[in-house]
Amino acid sequence: MELHHEFTVPVPVDDAWRALLDVERIAPCMPGATVDDYDGKTVTGSVKVKVGPITVTYRGTAVFEEQDESAHRMVLIANGKETRGQGTARATVTGTLAERDGGTAVSVRTDLTVTGRPAQFGRGVMAEVGDKLVGQFAECLARRLAEPTERTEPSEPVEPFQAAQPVQPVQPVQPVEPIDLLRTAGPPVAKRVAVAVATAVLALVFVRIRRHRHA
Repeated sequence: MELHHEFTVPVPVDDAWRALLDVERIAPCMPGATVDDYDGKTVTGSVKVKVGPITVTYRGTAVFEEQDESAHRMVLIANGKETRGQGTARATVTGTLAERDGGTAVSVRTDLTVTGRPAQFGRGVMAEVGDKLVGQFAECLARRLAEPTERTEPSEPVEPFQAAQPVQPVQPVQPVEPIDLLRTAGPPVAKRVAVAVATAVLALVFVRIRRHRHA
């Protein structure tokens, strides 16, 4: 399925370009995603998706196949596989940036192929979920770009034989919340899914009644 999303961020296009390539900086804005490693071209990580009571985790890589700074165009190819299942996800994401009213308009086209449990929702639901997730990402990105860049002050030289300072305890890493497809898509989609489930249950009951009568 092909999806198209657009959003704007309140910074010049060159700043937005550098920010979108700074994966470590924008990773917290990606719903359900965890970045394990990034070498400047390849991102390794995972994405958690919740479908009703079931949580599916995809692990894989995303590779920047193209980074055209002059045209402000990037192409990202991502592949993932369920950690506990046979489902797969593959996406080719093409992003283009353009100056607009002092800010930057970002256009994202995604060619997405999903197998497994999330695929049952179809293109319509996935498009609705994508719209809301992109909206959340854009809001988070805009907030981060508005934050002042931290400056690193030069450290003072340590005197010889200076007593070591006590080690500060490491703060626990907060678990990443999965993308909840039903909650993200909203009540209309949840209602459609509920109707589909109810229909399937009624069909199953009808089949069992017929079998019982034949017996």
